[in-house]
Amino acid sequence: MANPSDLAEMSTIRSQIDELTARVVKMAERYETTPDSAIASDLFGAERALVNAQRSIYRASAALA
Repeated sequence: MANPSDLAEMSTIRSQIDELTARVVKMAERYETTPDSAIASDLFGAERALVNAQRSIYRASAALA
């Protein structure tokens, strides 16, 4: 049985990752059609990593529930 504070913390982490992902995508989109498009590529890579982290957090949350 999971500690209720752990479930609450996981929820907070999921929200923070969602917000961070949105911020990274927004910035990547600004650079996508510029001469600095390599920055966009790196940022979209970071987005993919954040999405994978989010999936891991969701699985861990489900295991705690």
